[in-house]
Amino acid sequence: MMDWSRFLILNVDDNEGARYAKSRILSRAGFRVIEAASGGAALDSVRMALPDLVVLDVKLPDINGLDVCRRIKSAPETSGTLVVQTSAAAVESIDRVRGLENGADAYLTEPMEPAELIAQVHALLRVRLAETALRESEERFRQLAENIDDVFWMLDPATHSLLYLSPAYRRLWDAGDASVAPDPKPDDDHWVGQIFAEDKARVAHAYRALIDHGTAYEIEYRIRRAGGDTLWVGERGFPVHDARGRRYRVAGIVNDISERKITELRLREADRRKDEFLAMLAHELRNPLAPIQSAVELLRPERRAETAQFENARAIIERQVRHLSRLVDDLLDVARITQGKITLRQETVELSGAIKAAIETAQPALIRKRHQLMTSLPPTSTYLTGDSVRIAQVLGNLLSNAAKYTPEGGEIEVDAQHVDDTVRIVVRDNGIGIAADVLSTIFELFVQSKDSLERSEGGLGIGLPLARALLELHGGHIEAHSPGAGQGSEFVVVLPVMRGQPAIAPDAVVPAVTASNGLHRVLLVDDNVDAALAMSFLLESEGFDVKVAHDGVSALEMAASFEPEVLLLDIGLPGMDGYALARAFRERPGTRNALMIAITGYGQSGDRASSREAGFDLHLTKPVSFDDLADAVRRHFDKANAS
Repeated sequence: MMDWSRFLILNVDDNEGARYAKSRILSRAGFRVIEAASGGAALDSVRMALPDLVVLDVKLPDINGLDVCRRIKSAPETSGTLVVQTSAAAVESIDRVRGLENGADAYLTEPMEPAELIAQVHALLRVRLAETALRESEERFRQLAENIDDVFWMLDPATHSLLYLSPAYRRLWDAGDASVAPDPKPDDDHWVGQIFAEDKARVAHAYRALIDHGTAYEIEYRIRRAGGDTLWVGERGFPVHDARGRRYRVAGIVNDISERKITELRLREADRRKDEFLAMLAHELRNPLAPIQSAVELLRPERRAETAQFENARAIIERQVRHLSRLVDDLLDVARITQGKITLRQETVELSGAIKAAIETAQPALIRKRHQLMTSLPPTSTYLTGDSVRIAQVLGNLLSNAAKYTPEGGEIEVDAQHVDDTVRIVVRDNGIGIAADVLSTIFELFVQSKDSLERSEGGLGIGLPLARALLELHGGHIEAHSPGAGQGSEFVVVLPVMRGQPAIAPDAVVPAVTASNGLHRVLLVDDNVDAALAMSFLLESEGFDVKVAHDGVSALEMAASFEPEVLLLDIGLPGMDGYALARAFRERPGTRNALMIAITGYGQSGDRASSREAGFDLHLTKPVSFDDLADAVRRHFDKANAS
């Protein structure tokens, strides 16, 4: 139920009886009523009391009621006051037109029915209430908009005039001066040309549909700010309806989504690199298989290969297996580093020795491509603290890259200098160089140039990220420089040097490995039938007595009668895994003291720790060098014989 007592009505009529009657009707309807008997008194009351509505008779003694209405509507402070003009029926046609033209909101002829007067007043005040509610709602929204970072704007769809634009638009466009900040326009110049050309057409289409048809939209696009940089923004446009459901305004909210968009783009780029890497990994892993397959075909008995051909086939297989092993080792290193599981062996490292080891690693590639290698070392010995194998691995990767990406007969230089508390090692080449777009991302995982020479040389694109990660673990860093494609490249490694002169222990004397003449019993357990068969042939060719099992249960049964002196166990066995099998062998008297070696594809530090806990004497990762395996077995028996 509407409370009409909140509204004040001014009743203006020089006829005392008519004025009394209208005041009684309005008071009984719940309104507060004040009166005036002349035009001058009416104008004073309107200015002083600010009534919500004036019931104004046309015939007044001093000022004509039509003129009073015009003055009320023309004064800024009273222009919003509602006016109901009344007059006698005799002049209705003339005064109605003049009254409405002077701004009257309604016109009634006397005598009138009380219900007609009340209905007309009710209707006008309801409309005023709705208009007031809309204004208040807009004002509340504006107050809210002024305190948020999003840009809020509102337009009149009929006139296309901008009604409101929140202060945040200056921050969005980085324009403190409003005169240089754009306004939204209902045409193709939405935000006055700040939108990127490739986004402009779809934004203009969505914007025009909102203006013309009230179609809401949600769209993302890029803008160029006053400072020259670029932002991604999201904009939502929508119609605003009045109390009767009619489209009253159109509005929009614009907010900065650059951070989210950049994250999306980075994820998309990472996904693209992942796909490229997986394709490249498949390519790199297949490459060695082709020559291996050819070499195997050459070794078929029906081909009757000559001794030289046989030796060439063996060398091909050995080289390609070694290449596959390096690829797998790099992948495992990446996994260890990204999981934070890589550990360094802290020891004293002599710089020239680490560089020598790195050169030995890259020597085959240097010789094959007939490169000239120049080295420059500090005049005195320089010592570092760290893992000698990992430091040599980093420098070896840099030298291998230089050899790989430098055309045949190129020049490669290693220049090491002691600078303050660091050593600065520069690996420089005159090769294909590094393009600027690649240089900024060259230490990220799986990034490779698309240069045909680089692709032809292979690689997984993980050598440099590994180098950076390993150097950071040593407290150092690496930089890459290149003038551009075809102009060579330079990698700079910086590592802290050891403080003080280290005490260098004399080289340990390593006893020579002598062959054992006895026939030793070896039990080989591997569920890969081909791997077990090949290894058994090699062991038998070296004079070992070998038996093979393909699961833990049959291995335990076989050991009961065979009593092996050496146990070579795979870890990933069906049913009982290698760890459980090792513990079972250690519990049995016949195998408790046997040499037990894990031969497995699991090579992380946690796998090695599990092997030690299970009772293994040695942990070797596949593919195992047979020479290393045979030497380990011989050392064990030579030590046993010596004791």
